[in-house]
Amino acid sequence: MGALRELRWIGRGLLFAALGFLLGAAGARGVAGLTGRSEVAQIVVTLGYVGALLGWLLGVGLWDVWVREWVGLPARSLQTQGWSRFFRFNTDHKVIGVQYLVTFVALLLLAGLLAVIMRVELATPGRDLLSARDFNTTMSLHGIIMIAVAVATIIGGFANFAVPLLIGAEDVAFPRVNALSYWIIPPVAVLLILTPFFGGFDTGWTAYPPLSVVNATGGLLFLLAFLTFGLSSILGGLNFITTIVKLRAPGMTWSRLPIFVWSILAAAIISLTATQFVAYGLLMVILDRVVGTGFFDAARGGNALLYEHVFWFYSHPAVYIMILPAFGIWLEVLTHFSRKPLFAYKLVVGAFLSIVVISYLVWAHHLFTSGMQNFLHLPFMVVTELISIPTGIVFLAALGTIWRGRLWLTTPMLFALALVFNFLIGGLTGIFLADVATDIQLQDTYFVVAHFHYTIMGGEIFAIFAGIYYWFPKITGRMFNERLGRLHFWWMFILYQITFIPMFWVGIQGMNRRVADYAPNLGGANQFISIATFLLGASFLVFVVNMVYSWLRGPVAGANPWRARTLDWQTSSPPPVENFQVPPHVVGYPYDYGVPGSVHAVVGVAGGAVTQEEAAGR
Repeated sequence: MGALRELRWIGRGLLFAALGFLLGAAGARGVAGLTGRSEVAQIVVTLGYVGALLGWLLGVGLWDVWVREWVGLPARSLQTQGWSRFFRFNTDHKVIGVQYLVTFVALLLLAGLLAVIMRVELATPGRDLLSARDFNTTMSLHGIIMIAVAVATIIGGFANFAVPLLIGAEDVAFPRVNALSYWIIPPVAVLLILTPFFGGFDTGWTAYPPLSVVNATGGLLFLLAFLTFGLSSILGGLNFITTIVKLRAPGMTWSRLPIFVWSILAAAIISLTATQFVAYGLLMVILDRVVGTGFFDAARGGNALLYEHVFWFYSHPAVYIMILPAFGIWLEVLTHFSRKPLFAYKLVVGAFLSIVVISYLVWAHHLFTSGMQNFLHLPFMVVTELISIPTGIVFLAALGTIWRGRLWLTTPMLFALALVFNFLIGGLTGIFLADVATDIQLQDTYFVVAHFHYTIMGGEIFAIFAGIYYWFPKITGRMFNERLGRLHFWWMFILYQITFIPMFWVGIQGMNRRVADYAPNLGGANQFISIATFLLGASFLVFVVNMVYSWLRGPVAGANPWRARTLDWQTSSPPPVENFQVPPHVVGYPYDYGVPGSVHAVVGVAGGAVTQEEAAGR
């Protein structure tokens, strides 16, 4: 009964959300009168959602930990123990990390199911299961959910859980903002799941106008969800930058920072600065829909191409919000399980920061076929190729780390090694899409689908699984089943190649993406891809069974089952509320495997203030 009482916060949030929606909807008539709009349904949905979002946040805990202080009342502590803490507003960064992880793994599985539905339709030419519109709405929903998973799973889940541990901090800089950034996410998920019941949205995840201005109400729900998700991303970026800059343990200099922390810092800079641009674009589309502005209406002086520039000025840097943290997990796992120092550490850090800068200069290669002036093709092609230099440095650092290492082929290491292969294919095929001549031929074909999946799913999602298996003992205090983990890896890795490599071929043959039908001569190849997709999807069942059973019944994990050097493994599994009983003192490099007398940090010494010589003698 105690646990059920804790869940009352969810019920209170839902009640407040309903009241907020009613209040927002009640104001719709007044807004309609001010704007001269006779159609109030769009205004009702928009204002009702704003009210529902505020009501939800107040109900689940914002009132108790924040607003009470504003009105002169003492704030209530919502820190609890037990499983029920994951279902309420909690400011412990580890709880928030788990909340992010579980939420987005569930969304990953949902997006995978949508992909299976799409491949059922594409298994044979003609219409079998979905109409053209239903196919487009399914494709769009699959796309935006997978983008959300790629953006938030690592920077929201693993970064929340591991970054304070890795830098020796008690928590993030702004714990209440951190909790707020997570509890914004459930309304986003609900809106996306509701879109099919309101006509869906058939624009793809990019929401290009004018279609996104005039399509069904489901399109408005998608725009509101995307805008809200951006707010969560901005808050998270601000929090991680401040945490890494200000809360590092004594002795944790910039040159001693674990590489995963550097990757999160780089991604957080992009998240904080670039997300605002897509928010402006989405807000303009919403205003065009709801109050009748004409930002993208050519008949009224607007320009739909403007949206593409604003959207991609965010969305290409957003690729690196996804992939930079994946690089961080990749290199973190490779160095620990190779038992070697990370190769070219300083060059990798420089590469991460270079990617941050250059990522803002390459957006227009997405517009090579959208009416861009021809004289702009060459500079954007050159800059796009230029970003492959720091990316290549990261790739070579991975190869240098595993070269002649003592490889420990655990499940997380297998996923990290697979990322080497996947990202190589993604990088090489990206050259054709960066060059204007070949991009014009291949744009909007399945070649793009295959390339994108090799870079994002083959890189990001494989890195997510490497991270899940790597930090699972620390998060749960249990060990997963290694045999099931290896079965999941080999099943997923082999079927992944069988599924996506043929997509390059059908793309070269001219098969368009985002289209429910195709030429009959490609039927055999598509049937092969669909069967492979179904088998690939089945591999995730092994993962789910392993994670659920191991969390409940797995062997108890020690504090450091991987014998890793970084601070996250120098405390108990799972860690206590404040992470370390005594603040740690960092005295050396985190990856000095094989260096005699090397010590990264001293943990558990009163005061935490010891010299490196004293630490080495202990």
